[in-house]
Amino acid sequence: MVASTLTRGGSGISNASRIWSRAKSVPAKYPMAFGVVVSGFKTSFSDLLVQKVVERKEKIDWRRNAAFAAFGFVYLGGIQYALYVPIFGRLFPNAANFAAKPLRKKIKDGPGLRNLGIQTFLDQCVHHPLMYFPAFYITKELVMNPKPDIGRVLTDYRNNMKEDLIALWKIWVPATLCNFAFMPMHMRIPFTAGVSLLWTCVLSAMRGGDVVHGEEMAGGQVTKATYQIFMEGLDKFNTTPVEMDRNLDHVNISAAGKDRPGMVAQLASHVASQGGNVTHSKMVRLGEEFIIQMHVALPKEESGSFSKSLKNNKLRDLNIQATPLNRRKTNHKTKAVMGMKIHCVGNDRCVTSL
Repeated sequence: MVASTLTRGGSGISNASRIWSRAKSVPAKYPMAFGVVVSGFKTSFSDLLVQKVVERKEKIDWRRNAAFAAFGFVYLGGIQYALYVPIFGRLFPNAANFAAKPLRKKIKDGPGLRNLGIQTFLDQCVHHPLMYFPAFYITKELVMNPKPDIGRVLTDYRNNMKEDLIALWKIWVPATLCNFAFMPMHMRIPFTAGVSLLWTCVLSAMRGGDVVHGEEMAGGQVTKATYQIFMEGLDKFNTTPVEMDRNLDHVNISAAGKDRPGMVAQLASHVASQGGNVTHSKMVRLGEEFIIQMHVALPKEESGSFSKSLKNNKLRDLNIQATPLNRRKTNHKTKAVMGMKIHCVGNDRCVTSL
């Protein structure tokens, strides 16, 4: 009985060993197919991770995710495989032998080290600037926009090139040196896919959204795009109904604090609990700070007690300012006043007259 149990246990281990042995042989037998599948699913997963964890989106942008998945399957798995294995294999015929050498022999191999440097230079300074990023921007445009404009996209890439390449080189220069120095030819794409899991998260955060606000996603710093988002918010906020309802009190709330989940819901719930109604709101992230702008309508003469209630314990981590809003006073005797907004653009100078 014991012998039979041991035999079955040994058989199970043997079967698992055979399955693992077959699985390990897949990358060597089917290198391109393996690279295509791994790269495609990895790229899609990285974008999903960024959308849900980093950007905290309630709804997945599947069109954006499809752009990343298409780029992963077609370019990273297919075209990049052709570059790293057949093309680089012909340009550097001793690359596989160099990768198989132990470290002490690699250090003494002058021609091998020189070829390693050339491969890294071609990959990081020729392949990525001239092929990888243009292919990414074009794929994203074709998948996400019903009416793609390739010329505009390439212009956007030229404007973003410096920032894109600096972010790329921080991760990929050491990774590429390791890849070309130690990985067998059939493992170059799987290794690239593994490192690319991190890089794709960075790329998704930087360039997954729209190009106009791309800098805001490139690391959380306050940039010209952040200023544009803020000004857009103020422009839309000018339409609050302060002038419309004489029977209600109107309060402007501005709140700021470290970005965290639930800030808006917490503040809106408090407004509702005090009998207020949020008619307009605008939220913007500036670096690590999250800023909320709200117009709140309240029952008559309740703005004073409402302002005091904003100091409760649940809201103390927010820097909240509540300002009562009054109807605009004007000496115009006409019943209707037409407003016009003038937008002027020109070279900066000390004195500007209209």
